[in-house]
Amino acid sequence: MLQPTDRRPAAEPALGNFDSLDYVTVTIGDQLLGLPIGRVHDVFIANRITLVPHAPAEIIGLLNLRGRIVTAICLRRRLGQPVTLRQDRDGKTELVAVGIDHEGEAYALIVDAVGEVMRMDRSSLEPTPVHLDRSWAALATGVHRLEDRLLVVLDVDAILALDLHAAA
Repeated sequence: MLQPTDRRPAAEPALGNFDSLDYVTVTIGDQLLGLPIGRVHDVFIANRITLVPHAPAEIIGLLNLRGRIVTAICLRRRLGQPVTLRQDRDGKTELVAVGIDHEGEAYALIVDAVGEVMRMDRSSLEPTPVHLDRSWAALATGVHRLEDRLLVVLDVDAILALDLHAAA
């Protein structure tokens, strides 16, 4: 009797390649950051945000993403950077967002820009440098050295670990 086999086309990469790490890259200022691809669900432009009174400064509001209420977190603020807003040609504020689910809740990380997906060799992941700003180091799991800069790998769980009870 024949047994079922994996009929995935040869050109399709196998899931669970343990020799590489895949990241969705984003930027804050000139810094390239990596979000583990398995944590990212959407990349979108947020155009209508409802402010939340008395929320921590990192939470810039709530938005509706295909009928789902999403908490918008400003990654610039979370990393201790000054906030700058981009406007489109009509003067409307554009917010580039990366959608993430965490413990059953939906979040949008507001970033300056979203780049490409990068596949990095697992062996090139280095510990977070000791000279990295403490607020950044607390939210990073390591770095990859690229030709001209570092790719700082972000810890999504640490980014979303806001002290909401203290803010209330």
